[in-house]
Amino acid sequence: MPILPESAKSIVSPTMIPIKQVFPDQHLTDIPAVIAAQFADNNIRSLLETGKTAAILVGSRGITDLKIVVKSTIDQLLALGIKPFILPAMGSHGGGEAAEQRRIIENYGITEEAMGVPIYSSMETVVIGQLGPDFPIHVDKIASQADYIIPINRVKAHTAFDGEIESGLCKMLSIGLGKHNGCSRIHQEGFPNFPKILPKVAAKVMDTFCIPLGVAIVENAHEKVHTVKVVPGQNLLEEEKKLLALSKSLMPKLCFDHIDVLIVDQLGKDISGDGMDPNITGRLAGQPTSPYYTGPTIKRIIINRLSEGTHGNAVGIGCADFITRELYESIDFMPTYANLIACCVPENAKIPMVFENEQEALKAAAITCHGVKDNEITVVKIQDTLHLIDIQVSENLLPYCKDNPNFILPQQG
Repeated sequence: MPILPESAKSIVSPTMIPIKQVFPDQHLTDIPAVIAAQFADNNIRSLLETGKTAAILVGSRGITDLKIVVKSTIDQLLALGIKPFILPAMGSHGGGEAAEQRRIIENYGITEEAMGVPIYSSMETVVIGQLGPDFPIHVDKIASQADYIIPINRVKAHTAFDGEIESGLCKMLSIGLGKHNGCSRIHQEGFPNFPKILPKVAAKVMDTFCIPLGVAIVENAHEKVHTVKVVPGQNLLEEEKKLLALSKSLMPKLCFDHIDVLIVDQLGKDISGDGMDPNITGRLAGQPTSPYYTGPTIKRIIINRLSEGTHGNAVGIGCADFITRELYESIDFMPTYANLIACCVPENAKIPMVFENEQEALKAAAITCHGVKDNEITVVKIQDTLHLIDIQVSENLLPYCKDNPNFILPQQG
């Protein structure tokens, strides 16, 4: 018995036109020089003492030029007589396995050979106190034995909550540094409580250990590094609030009022903590629309495949309507389930309808777009929710895009 009705035979895939979305593109051109200039400041140098060991925390997100930022930071520390080593600080990612977490950062080019310092990866934690009854605060055991702990992370909007502090250095010091144990416990409190919990956990970590400084990265809409700031530990909480506001002002978006079908070419943890960013799609696990979403209404979402950098982790498929068989067959359920159980969001692993390819999924999407004739649906196709400059639109969207300052059409390029 065929899945699609007989009427699907008359549905023709729309002609897709490549266009560009327009966003400001101010960015750094010499990251090592920017970091070196900040470490040359006596206010930063005075925070560090020769001969001390430093655990450099590195996460699992696909951050632009992360390798350069980490290497430049390590070079400056070595020049000051510090003894740094690298720790993966990514909570439950990589299936909560030490070897896999190491492999993730190595795939970003952060290897012992490239960085010139050791990498230590372990899931063992120590408890440094309680945030409340039955709320232990976990910290990576190896990091706890270092003289200094220095987080390096991108500051940006979180995918599931809104607050003065979201994703960034504080989240790394609380969830990332807490490994699987700490990550799981914090997520049991639920995302609505994160704006209060994360700063409190991070503050406890900073009270317990010496966090002389953090290195914060802010990207622009072109996924280029806009800002790198070496933040003194005592100013970390307040500076992160400012950097988050800057990051949100630079965020890309889909510059439409409404889209019938959004095709996302790839999904992955290296793209967003939710596989595809709810700030871009409006889709949030367990909810029809993210309460923090301000973008276009989207009726149906198709996802074609998993990114190479996600290593089979399919977090985010639960927010799609249709996926291809290629994606389904590439899912590694172990890291997917481990990640989402730790985050208390099993809804984000629900399997959407599976079709043989994008064309068949698009027919199903067209049929299920209520109130729109099958061959008149508006379609937008993106690489993923990080890359929103070069996109494709169905031909019937060109009148909307023409003479619109948010877009550049082929003849205008």
